[in-house]
Parts: sequence; structure tokens; C-alpha cells
Amino acid sequence: MKRQLISLICVGAIWGSAYGQNMVTLTPSEKPIPISRHIYGHFAEHLGRCVYDGFYVGEGNKNIPHTNGVRNDVIAALKELQIPNLRWPGGCFADTYHWKDGIGPKASRPAIVNNWWGGVTEDNSFGTHDFLDMCELLGTEPYLAGNVGSGEVQELADWVQYVNFAGNSPMSDLRRENGRDKPWNVKFWGVGNESWGCGGNMTAEYYSDIYRKYSTFMADWSNTGGLYRIASGANSADYHWTETLMKQLPKSLVKGIALHHYAVIDWNKKGSSITYTDEQYFKTMKSAWFMNELVEKHSAIMDKYDAKKDVALVVDEWGGWYEVEPNTNPGFLYQQNTMRDAMIAGMTLNIFNNHADRVKMANLAQTINVLQAVILTKEEKMIKTPTFHVLEMYKVHHDANLIPLRISSQDFVWNGEAIPAVSASASQDKNGRTHISLVNIDPKSSQDVTVALSKAQKLQSARLLTSANLRDYNDFDAGDRIVPKAFKGAKVDKQQLTAKLPPFSVLVVTLD
Repeated sequence: MKRQLISLICVGAIWGSAYGQNMVTLTPSEKPIPISRHIYGHFAEHLGRCVYDGFYVGEGNKNIPHTNGVRNDVIAALKELQIPNLRWPGGCFADTYHWKDGIGPKASRPAIVNNWWGGVTEDNSFGTHDFLDMCELLGTEPYLAGNVGSGEVQELADWVQYVNFAGNSPMSDLRRENGRDKPWNVKFWGVGNESWGCGGNMTAEYYSDIYRKYSTFMADWSNTGGLYRIASGANSADYHWTETLMKQLPKSLVKGIALHHYAVIDWNKKGSSITYTDEQYFKTMKSAWFMNELVEKHSAIMDKYDAKKDVALVVDEWGGWYEVEPNTNPGFLYQQNTMRDAMIAGMTLNIFNNHADRVKMANLAQTINVLQAVILTKEEKMIKTPTFHVLEMYKVHHDANLIPLRISSQDFVWNGEAIPAVSASASQDKNGRTHISLVNIDPKSSQDVTVALSKAQKLQSARLLTSANLRDYNDFDAGDRIVPKAFKGAKVDKQQLTAKLPPFSVLVVTLD
């Protein structure tokens, strides 16, 4: 609802949204800003059923088609998304993981108790070779999270040598003994994870020194531009953490600084992933929209020390977080995925796209069976969630040039609080096509949107994701009730696009 109409809202908990135009104006820039495909990255932690029983079912499985133990249906689905990178093995698990436990003959690998996530015992049958070979199957770049919490400097330095060094050395020779001649040339490396919390409960000042030490001994031999080292960054609105790292870390040792933020109603009472109330929906959207403020404020701090934007803001954990599904292990973080999650995904990716000058990498948490997953599995069955379909629709933005825009949105109002109902981002690909993604998070009201184009264009396609009910989801029995469909409600007349966005919907339009 427009700000001047707020006085018309009745007292109490009422949905509100103005009936009128939402205006988007595309303002092409003379200096191209690419939307890095790495913004569309994913995350596979040793957590619950993400790796074991998600990606990996074992080489001996006779019931589920697989390649070297990795599910073929998962490989096909992630190839459809064209995932650019995959983060592993954590998360909190990373700072307890010792990579040498996961190499060599599987029968002789030591077991480990996953104290962070469920207290289960893992047999280390999925280790470095398994993960990096899987990334080759997927056609994606691996992003390894190094252990600086319980691990030593030499351990991380050895891991880099093991996976990246082509010559003769103790670690590369060990790699060859384990069946891999050529190195994988891993580019992306996280130097610890959540060092302010599960990664060691460090202060920003202490971690800065630790980072400098560990990253110094991470040598690279590939002559391809060096390692892309990513520092463990802030927890949500901890701006002191970002300021300290930007002051203390030399640019020669850091390519990215991480940021973690989840859309959470209340960390002590997260609410159901399916039977949420209208109020809980609004609070989730408000928490998701807070990502825009976080990106802008952390970016402003980084700008003070890095005006050329050489250091990326890497949002390598984001997504919705709710209570686990009933009768599942609380430590496995298994939750369903409804149209609410599609709204989080569409809004958040619009935010990242619009800040592509600083946000150059991000990782949705997590890929399979954990938190805001794109895939859920149950024995031989697999489903694609609404979040999957948003990522698939948005892949048109991969490595396309950002088209900056101005937006004037109606408000989505709950009980006197307001956030924008409509978000948008736009890009131009290498073939000159324009792609515009529009999201209406209002669960009750349609939104009329007018987009002022910079030149006359023709409508090539329009795809819409929505459903009959906000709480709808794809499940193993009903199949894919939520999938993108061709949309007839978008029109282009010379230099103007108009569309009527249904409630809780994501629309991607392509113009030529």
C-alpha cells in the first residue's frame, strides 16, 4: 500500500497492498557490469541427508541408478540448473573435517562422529576424490572450505598441494597413488567457516591474524591467476567483522569476504515449513528482504578500503530456515519447500543481481534434503522444489550484463509494517537479448507492473511460477504440481512492458 494510504488500514492483522502501478525503469550503463554466474552457486555440507542418501548412495547400490555412487537423477537435475560452483564439506562440519581421513581405500578410511549435525557416525566413504570427480560430472567448479578451527596450517597447505600440484611432491605423489594423475586445479577456497561461531568463536581481530597465517601457506602452482581465497565473513549485521577484515587483510591474500544470512522468523521458534501463519509469512519475507540492507551496508564498508571493488562480497550461505519436518532427526535440518521459498529465492537473487558490482558469488543453503533445498530425495524418488524452478528460470542471468534499474513498488503491509511487494532485476546476454525477472511477494493481491524499456523490443517469452495456494509444495506422491508455465499476461508495446503479476509469483520475461 502506498505510504500515504497507510492510515486507511484497519486496526489489526490485515494484508495490505495498493491497487495501482509498480514502475520499473531500465537504465543501461555505459560500463558493463557482469552478473557473475557464481552468484548462483550451491552448498553441500556433510549434514543430514545432503551428501549421504542425497548426492551419494554408494557404488554398491542396486536400486538407484548412479555413476560412481552419485545419483544420476541428481546429476541431470543439477546440470539443468547449470550450477556454477558447489561448496563442500561445510559449513560447521568443515572445521572438524580432516581431509586425509577421506582418501585412499574406502574400507580403510577411519570413521568420524558428526558432532554438529545429529551425532551420527560417518564412514568417510565420500571424500576429496569423490567430491571433485562429482564436480567434473556436474560441470561445476568446486569450492573447498578449509579447516582452520581444529586443523593445522600444514594440513590445509597439504590439501592445496594434493588437489592442485601437477609436479612431483609428497602430496601429488599421494594423489597418484590414490588413482588420480592430473590435478583438479581447484580455484575457490574458503579459509575457515563462521569463525565467529562454530568455526572457533574467534574475535574478528584474532581471525584476521589466523587468516593471514593460513592463507600465506596456501601456495598455488597452476599459473592461472592464483587461488581465490575467501575469508570467513560476518554473521548477518556484524559490520565490525567486515570492517576489521577489510582493514587487516592484504588484498594479495584475499579475493572474497563471506556473509551469512538466513530468512528466519525467530531463532528460538522458527515455525513450520508448511503450516505457517500469515504473520509468519510476512516475517519471513521481511527477514529475506533484510538481505538488501545487509548487502548495501557491508558493501559500503568494503568501498572505503576497496574503491575498485577487487574484493568480492561472497554470500556463501543464504536461504529460509524453519523447524524440521515432524519425526525427523532435529540435527538433519530436513524441511519442505513451498511457494514461500520460491519468493525468498526470487527476491534474494534480484538483490544479488542488482549488486553484481560487489556480490560476485553466493551459495544457497543447501542443495539436497537440507534447509532451502532445490532437490529432495526419498529412496529411489526425487523431486524438484519450487526453489529449483526459480534457479532454473533465473539462469538466463548467468554472466549476462546487469541492466541497472529504478523501481517504485507498492507495499506489502502486515499489521502496519511494510516492505516492497515487487522486486526486479534485468540483464542483457551476449546475444543482445534482455531478461527481466519480476517477483510479487504479496500473497493476496495481484500487482500491475510497467517496465520502461530503453528501446523498442519484442516479447520472446514469458514464464511464470505460481500455484493455487501459497503453502503448496511438490511432494513424492503428488508429483510436480508447481512448475514454470508460459504466461500470457505480459505485453510489450514499443518501449513499454506491462504485466499483471498474480499473488506470490515469479515472472521471467525475455525480449529481443
